[in-house]
Parts: sequence; C-alpha cells; structure tokens
Amino acid sequence: MKLTIISGARPNFMKIAPLCRAVDNARAAGKDITCRIVYTGPHDDPALEPSLFSDLAMPAPDACLGVSGRDHSQVAAAIMLAFERELDAHPADTVLVVDDMTAAMACAIVAKKRGLKLAHVIAGTRSFDMNMPREVNRTIVDAISDYLFTAGMVANRNLNQEGMIPDYIHYVGNILIDTIRYNRHRLLQPRWFDTLGLRKGNYLLLTLNRHDLLDRRAVLQSLLQTLAHKAAGLPIVAPLHPYAREAVASLGLQASHLHLLPPQSYLHFGFLVNQAKGIVTDSGNVAEEATFLDVPCITLNTYAEHPETWRTGTNELVGENTFALSSALDRLMQGQWKHATLPDRWDGRAAERIVQTLLK
Repeated sequence: MKLTIISGARPNFMKIAPLCRAVDNARAAGKDITCRIVYTGPHDDPALEPSLFSDLAMPAPDACLGVSGRDHSQVAAAIMLAFERELDAHPADTVLVVDDMTAAMACAIVAKKRGLKLAHVIAGTRSFDMNMPREVNRTIVDAISDYLFTAGMVANRNLNQEGMIPDYIHYVGNILIDTIRYNRHRLLQPRWFDTLGLRKGNYLLLTLNRHDLLDRRAVLQSLLQTLAHKAAGLPIVAPLHPYAREAVASLGLQASHLHLLPPQSYLHFGFLVNQAKGIVTDSGNVAEEATFLDVPCITLNTYAEHPETWRTGTNELVGENTFALSSALDRLMQGQWKHATLPDRWDGRAAERIVQTLLK
C-alpha cells in the first residue's frame, strides 16, 4: 500500500508523527506499506520551526505544495491543482487527511475524483454551525471518506446520525494522545524559564489562535483584562504566533505580569502545558493535552470538538463571556478545579489501530 498523508498546518504534524511510527513498525513486521508526507504550505513556512520534526521524532515532509493565504476558495483551488501534480508524480493507493482544514477538504476531493481510497483521522467532530468554514470542511470530508477514524463515541454517534456506512466507521481513540504519551518524558524546560522568574505550577499559560476572536478587539480586550485582573500578579506566559502577539500588544494592556513570547518548540511548549497552574486557550488540541496531563483548562469557546475534555477531563467552556471566565478563574486560583478521568482509548495506540485497519 502506498499511503499519502496530508498536513495543512503545524498542529497536523502532532497527529501524523505517531502514524509515521506505526507505518514503520508495520513495514518492519513485513507488511507492504509505505507513506509519503505532503505539506500543503510552503517549505519555508515560519510556523514550522527547524526543531519541529526532531522534537516529534518524525521525518520532514517529502513534498511541500507551497500554498498559503486566508481566502478559503483561492487556497482550496490552489491546493487541488498542486495536489493533482503531486499525485501524477507520486501515485498513491490511499490518501489520509487529519482534522478539518481547507487543505484536508481540497486534497480529499482530489483523491476521490481520482478513485483513490480516502481516510479521515478525527472524523465525526461537529460544532453544528455551518457558518464555520471548518464545519463545512469536516462534513464534506466525512461524507466522501472510505475510512472514518473517530476519537470518541460522540463522534461515532454523529456519523451514525448522518447516515454514514457503519462499516466505514472505526473507533480508534484520540491520536493526539499517542504523541503526548510518546513525548511526555522528553519535554524540555525553556532556557528563559528561570530568567522570567517562573516556578513550576505557579504561572498561567495563555494561547490564542482564532482569527475571529483576535479580530474583535473589544471582546479580546475584555477577556484579557479579566484574565490579568484575576491572575492577581501571577505570571501569565503567552507564547503566540506573530499575528496573535501583535493583536494582543495593540490593546495596550497595563499588565506587567503578562509575558508575550514567540512561539515555542513542541517540547518546550509541552513543558509549559505540563507545569502550568492553569491554562486559558482557544485551542482544542491544548485542551486535550491539558486533560491528559490533568492541568486545569479554560477554553474561550462555546463548544469542544472532543466533548470528553469537559465531560470527564479538566476543560471548561466559557465562550467569550467575561463573567464565566471570571468565575472559572476564581475557582482555578483557589485550587477548586476538577480532576480528569482519562477518556476511553486515550491509551497511545490510536495510530496502531489506524494502520492495522488500513492493511486489512
């Protein structure tokens, strides 16, 4: 089997790394399988720091399609054309996409139109808001996939209710947890940690990525003012990508304990998650990591792609409501946060199950 794996952004690689190891293990056991990693962005994308692939113990992409931009239609069209050329040069039997980015949707359509098998990892997640581009992407990909690899029973239920063929649905578990388990004892303390006077368990970690939140200055300012006030001088560490860092800096917040930092390497960021007193984020991936590591987590969103993070995990959804954020921060600072019960199949074997299913 010739497997082509698509990555559309940096977070996708955290879910691809364990697949690469599972493919290598299967091949070492005598199975006929190879994989080719295709990144749809440019080879010099600043979001891909040089250490990323060594941190994840995985190979760098075999090809970069060189497409970037924020216009969904233009990006989708450019990726489809570039992926056609990639498949002409390097034929595949199966194309595997992860998550719900425009890149996943575009490559999925190309694969199906060429008569290839299509696999979707993290299938069945839903916000039930078709005004969200990612909801459109994930719905399209799920509808045309031959393998629907789900992370939880809620995702299974969503797919069943939408009439997907039951034999196509495979409950494999959360593949992001494969990566956390593999790297938990490899995490590295950043060199600047002591310079800022930080202590383990005595700082808050802030991450922001959603453009729709960052673009609404009044909402963002209200949320961050609440966070700064409730932190009561406790250091707030905010490793942000340039667009997010600029958006926060432009607010002119008077908070000397808020430390705006550049993005961190995977192993350094994992250390910050693992050692934080609590986390405020708009990222589903970070909420999943926090649940596994039993770190209190507040998500600035009204839904979670993996409801397990708030049903049995350490995550709590506050949306963009400053009153809900304030109440949650009070409980966090007072040490009154819930502890995680590890969700089913967060055992680090999701990638192994995926490869075994593909080889059947």
